[in-house]
Amino acid sequence: MASINIFTPAPLTAGGIRNPTNNSSRRRPNSVSFVSNSPESPPEIELDFIAPKPDGEGSFPVDKAKAISGEKLMRSIMLDNKIELYATYGKLMNCGGGGSCGTCIVEIIEGQDLLNERTNTELKYLKKKPESWRLACQTIVGNKENSGKVVVQRIPQWKK
Repeated sequence: MASINIFTPAPLTAGGIRNPTNNSSRRRPNSVSFVSNSPESPPEIELDFIAPKPDGEGSFPVDKAKAISGEKLMRSIMLDNKIELYATYGKLMNCGGGGSCGTCIVEIIEGQDLLNERTNTELKYLKKKPESWRLACQTIVGNKENSGKVVVQRIPQWKK
């Protein structure tokens, strides 16, 4: 809780003049208290990233991450969380997120409605690919209002 001091001038006498000798003529603080409401926490998107290849036991490892809705590209989320995005070729030849190489293709298994629409760059590079395929460098996770879960599988290099 916080308070603000607001000073009010001393009252005027009948002739419209303030009486400097009168104790009541001094400025007196009035305290006003208010409670600041903390803003609600922003909506979050949970992400599950399924590895492109099974581990030694035959199951596909899943990396998990969370992101504030509408604030980051999928590529940034993956890199920030040290989640493998690029295959060997992509590690050497990626464009750094400019959308000009196509090495960051992922497949959205679940939660496509929690992502932005395909960009013009994606429409150009992915026109013959399934609608579930996206470029991680062009995909914004959430829209600042929605929350939910997105399941992503990185596409193996040979499948592209």
